[in-house]
Amino acid sequence: MYLFVVDLFSEVPSSFYICSYSKTTSMTKNFVQELEWRGMIHDVMPGAEEHLMESMRAAYVGIDPTADSLHIGHLVGVMMLKHFQLAGHKPFALVGGATGMIGDPSGKSAERNLLDEKTLRHNQEALKAQLSRFLDFESDAPNAAVLVNNYDWMKNFTFLEFIRDVGKHITVNYMMAKDSVKKRLSSDAKEGMSFTEFTYQLVQGYDFLYLFQHHDCTLQMGGSDQWGNITTGTELIRRIGGGKGFALTCPLITKADGTKFGKTEGGNIWLDAERTSPYKFYQYWLNTSDEDAEKYIKIFTFLDREEIENLVATHKEAPHMRALQRRLAEEITVMVHSQADLGNAIKASDILFGKSTSEDLKGLNEKTFLDVFEGVPQAQIARNELSPGLDMIGALAAKTGFLGSNGEARRELKQNAISVNKEKVQEDYLITETDLINNKFVLLQRGKKNYFVLVVE
Repeated sequence: MYLFVVDLFSEVPSSFYICSYSKTTSMTKNFVQELEWRGMIHDVMPGAEEHLMESMRAAYVGIDPTADSLHIGHLVGVMMLKHFQLAGHKPFALVGGATGMIGDPSGKSAERNLLDEKTLRHNQEALKAQLSRFLDFESDAPNAAVLVNNYDWMKNFTFLEFIRDVGKHITVNYMMAKDSVKKRLSSDAKEGMSFTEFTYQLVQGYDFLYLFQHHDCTLQMGGSDQWGNITTGTELIRRIGGGKGFALTCPLITKADGTKFGKTEGGNIWLDAERTSPYKFYQYWLNTSDEDAEKYIKIFTFLDREEIENLVATHKEAPHMRALQRRLAEEITVMVHSQADLGNAIKASDILFGKSTSEDLKGLNEKTFLDVFEGVPQAQIARNELSPGLDMIGALAAKTGFLGSNGEARRELKQNAISVNKEKVQEDYLITETDLINNKFVLLQRGKKNYFVLVVE
């Protein structure tokens, strides 16, 4: 796991950091209250709010490196850490090289596949590079972010040392009482729960103890399914560290229609542009329901309460304009990708849903082009067909089957209903290599909504 301090916006003005960083003065911004109005608190341990208002504190969120990219499900933890920093505190991001080798039973119905060290190291480096887009690892401020890997302190721990120094302090009865354990043991799964998974809470608990002892970290944050693991850590801090640790969890994000947040038919919505293009990323947020958009804009943006309330009111006056969804999609696309990527995503959206030109089409990279026209019928033609040029009857019917017959193709052309790359053409038009998008594609269109893609090989 890595610990990080967040700087999600590289151009945030210095006035954005409104809190004192002194360890001896009280904080001027209430972190718990900020999360509460945003709907980002599920459980918080008694005394945590007062503890955080006394002085600068350190907290961490853990991320298991099971893939070489974060997805939007991880963003809640990132946002919590950012708010923690903005309240004047010091965030840690923990990427779990050690715990990633075990597998967390929380919320799982079966044991996850274990990763070897080579794969974990690759994933960790990829996540570190990705987190660097959001987090400032170089700042000399007292509350600058820190990134750590629990493999670094677990790799030399022998089994005998662990059960002697850690395991003896937590009873089996205590571990069995955790919801994540009870659900697995009471389920109908034939494989049950392995000893490896059963001990996960001890390893995660030890992470909290280690950070408490070496970094004065007194708060662990995570999803509501992590409450049991986090409180095991607070118990180890009490029994071994002789101190006080706190737990804070956020609700697991859901969608109003009951489908899983962050999932589409194609799988996860990733932050890596190679896995999920900025266009698809933008579209995911743009297509959220009114109910979800009102919830998500509080969680996934840094807009203040007044601005969000005004946006919600504006949206309710004219919901068909989708002002809430548009602002949500704009804010989060810029945050995760860039202003330029947002502009390109909007242009790509306009190609299907608004006015666009041949130049707009040719400005799309191959991945975005394929994302925009996903599911549109295609036909392959040989490159030599474009020299000296492919006639429109062949392009529409004889060579592709886009239209049912040569006669239908002629009728549509005479009615000025056919476009090549968004520009109207007549029967005498020839498609040549100058029409290629990304040196590979030609977009045919009949009317407003019927598209066809020629793939030139």
